[in-house]
Amino acid sequence: MQGSLFQRIKRLTGKAVGDFNLIEEGDRIAVGVSGGKDSYTLLHVLDALRRRAPIKYELVAVNVDSGFPGFRKEVVEKHLADHGFEYRVESTNCYEIIEEKRKPGTSYCSFCARLRRGVLYTLADELGCNKIALGHHLDDFIETLLLNQFYVGSLKAMSPKLAADNGRHTVIRPLVYVEEGEIIRFSREQQFPIVCCACPVCGEVDQKRQRMKGLIRELATENRHLKKSMLTALGNVQPRHLLDKNLTDFDLGLP
Repeated sequence: MQGSLFQRIKRLTGKAVGDFNLIEEGDRIAVGVSGGKDSYTLLHVLDALRRRAPIKYELVAVNVDSGFPGFRKEVVEKHLADHGFEYRVESTNCYEIIEEKRKPGTSYCSFCARLRRGVLYTLADELGCNKIALGHHLDDFIETLLLNQFYVGSLKAMSPKLAADNGRHTVIRPLVYVEEGEIIRFSREQQFPIVCCACPVCGEVDQKRQRMKGLIRELATENRHLKKSMLTALGNVQPRHLLDKNLTDFDLGLP
């Protein structure tokens, strides 16, 4: 892959890898590939970086088929095979479990995400992977920050590097510095075979996130550096000026 846009995304991803020590010698990384623009971009960029990296690491593309009727996993599998990636496509009964176990009024997406995350951890164990790479980008980070502030009442977003819930794996998000618009353009350039997750509530449950996108887009017309400023804020936390009663005197700089 060539082109200035690809080089820019690769450079930003490499910077994130270096800034947060996301990839180390000997890592074997399970890359979650959903069939969407973000995960395709992540996989191809990490592979390009791998070819010139001063350290050795391995990639395994992993697709989790939740069992939603109409999901075209064969399209994803063909793309992975055509490009010579080591991969695993895992069929599950997540859809049946969601339909049977989800309590009325609870979040469909949250339940599905927990099930898929469990499958990813299990696959990482089976494939001998110590890290799991996800395709969250810059916009995801700052939108999540606002969502948690506006609707949850917490000051948190995402982390580019996080110990997994099971204590055995590390979750990494190498696209943290890459804006969604760049990924959209790159995905169109490469003509990635995008497939919908086929979730029955797709498009209905992300209204709050769409509102955050709209708010950021509106404010960015006044300040073109808005997104970068918000991302920088996530790495410039000043506990002394917050209201968390759990902070210690040490955190607050008190004697």
